[in-house]
Amino acid sequence: MSDFNQICITQTASTILTLLGIAPTSQMAPPIKQVLDCQGSCDRIFIYNPDAIAMWIYEKYADYFKEMEKKIDLKLPMLSVIPPVTPVCFASMYSGLLPAEHGIQKYEKPVLTVPTVFDLLSQAGKKAAIVSTEGDSISKIFLNRKIDYFIYPSKEACNQKALALIEQDCYDMIVLYNGDYDYQMHRHAPEGKKALKALQENIATFKQLQASIQKYWSAHQITLTFAPDHGCHRVCGFLGNHGKNLPCDMNIMHFYSFL
Repeated sequence: MSDFNQICITQTASTILTLLGIAPTSQMAPPIKQVLDCQGSCDRIFIYNPDAIAMWIYEKYADYFKEMEKKIDLKLPMLSVIPPVTPVCFASMYSGLLPAEHGIQKYEKPVLTVPTVFDLLSQAGKKAAIVSTEGDSISKIFLNRKIDYFIYPSKEACNQKALALIEQDCYDMIVLYNGDYDYQMHRHAPEGKKALKALQENIATFKQLQASIQKYWSAHQITLTFAPDHGCHRVCGFLGNHGKNLPCDMNIMHFYSFL
């Protein structure tokens, strides 16, 4: 039995598009059957992208997730792409392509030139927004699309803007990126106090987003997702890293709530 999960993050792109009634490109990986079996369609999608939360972290610190999971409809063990580093992974997640196909194959942040979820949404007349911290992958590799970008210097500002956008209720899809667990994990190890505090804050943010969506999007059929990009491992005894083709870096858990 393989130690690696079977559903690849490349399948996320066509899943998003199919839920919103948009045909994926023929090059994109197929949609995730388990998601479509639970929710065949929706008219609002919110994707929360916390960085670097490994499946082994989820399993070891399951108590942190208990309250959140009470309002989760589907948990999916997911597989990242090689190399499991942030720009490569998010390029695959939102293009539906493997790294060799979309062109980002190492830690670099060029603007993608292949079709992405954001391109197909705008072509279909849908409104999408990206909310991200300055300099991070999501704020860079998806530029030059006909979507709205809200880029801020801090996680807190990003989260507040995302909540404001939910209240405005004018976007078909919102993507929110938080990189604080990844930041602390690199500097204080995946299980360091500061990293675990960031993990708990990510979970709290997701719960806050869900409560706001339930309040302001009650007229819609909604898919809300907690979707990390890759995992992590400890190095040098006290630091953290990722980028290896190992279960610790490749295996992640995605959570879906259908509202």
